[in-house]
Amino acid sequence: MHRRKTAVLGKVLAFGLVATLVVTLSLLGKSPSSFAQAKTLYIGINLPLTGADAEDAELIKDGAMMAIDDQNAKGGVAGYKLEAIVLNDATATAGQYDPAQAATNARQLVANVGVVAVVGPQMSGSGKAMSPILSEGDLATITPSSTNPDITDPKFASQFRPNGKAIYFRTVTTDAYQGPNMANFFAEKLNVKSVYVLDDSGAYGVGIADSFQKRAAAKGIKVLGRDQLNPKEADYTTVLTKIKGMNPDAIYYGGVDQAGSKLAKQSYDVMPKVIKGGGDGMYSANLLKGAGFPASEGWYATIAGPHLTESPQVKPWVERFHTKYGKYPGDYSITAYDAALVIIDAIKRAAASGKPVDRHSVRDAIQTTHLQTLQGMVEFDQNGDIKSRVVSVFQVHHNPEYKDDDILHQFKYIGVAPQE
Repeated sequence: MHRRKTAVLGKVLAFGLVATLVVTLSLLGKSPSSFAQAKTLYIGINLPLTGADAEDAELIKDGAMMAIDDQNAKGGVAGYKLEAIVLNDATATAGQYDPAQAATNARQLVANVGVVAVVGPQMSGSGKAMSPILSEGDLATITPSSTNPDITDPKFASQFRPNGKAIYFRTVTTDAYQGPNMANFFAEKLNVKSVYVLDDSGAYGVGIADSFQKRAAAKGIKVLGRDQLNPKEADYTTVLTKIKGMNPDAIYYGGVDQAGSKLAKQSYDVMPKVIKGGGDGMYSANLLKGAGFPASEGWYATIAGPHLTESPQVKPWVERFHTKYGKYPGDYSITAYDAALVIIDAIKRAAASGKPVDRHSVRDAIQTTHLQTLQGMVEFDQNGDIKSRVVSVFQVHHNPEYKDDDILHQFKYIGVAPQE
């Protein structure tokens, strides 16, 4: 009798535990069977989605999300559904990207064991803050727009990848090419004889301005001086008036939009006829909107990759992007799409190898990427840099048939910058 009561009691307790589990899982939106069958891998996306660079960051996010959505519509990859974890590395205090927030985001992504790779960051300052943290976690990121060469330079490996393996990959080239190639363009195509160089004190801005300045001097362009602009200051007319007095043929700005829009607007007022150029920080919807026309008219800008948004082969993708998001992509929307494609391909190959599909096997697969994408073949060197070195040049020309902040139609493609 005692043994029978114990058995009945055991059955009741077991039933209660099962019932509790069913209720708990139901509250989470999962039945026991679907919970067991659910297979999800997470891809982080880290960008400055508020502040000065928000519009351009949104275009990059949309490119990455389009690749993820496309793959999920095909049934996922290797039996897994993909889900994005989108993090903002801008803060109200900075008014733009904030390296401290980027570091916090990197720690959050590393702590989530389901995250197998990341798309981003947009900015090199964020990249410098994130890279050592991602290295410790063996979590690969693929940036579609960050170009400071130090992050992937083996000379700085102990700083930015302390665990040794490359974890910072790029679908664009670096400022070791972007800055110098623009100096080649100034010298060979625009016949610039003298230039004044400015930067915004950020990792990207200082790096690209340094590389431009060095090549400009080597090409025989007289560098009249160099100044830093504080992105939080409102008025740059004092330094611009000083530069005007030196009568330069051109000014070159290394930096992003927070200072760049004010510089474009005020330099038009102070010296409207001087040639003005910058890097991909000025290839920006925020520049077009912030400085407006006619102030942004005539500005030259580069991107650290091929120009694709007007390519006949890519046109169907561009129209599909426009239909999905109600706006036209920039070229970095494409490099973000391609970055996500590389991650998806890496997941597929990691699964096919028989290894556990995790951040470690995905990182290793990314390193050996040989993938045909919208921008062509993507392959990385041992440091994570893309093997393509193309730098494209644009000039702002107002097209009133389109929105003023439409990158695709307000930046006219000039051609590939001269390489040496």
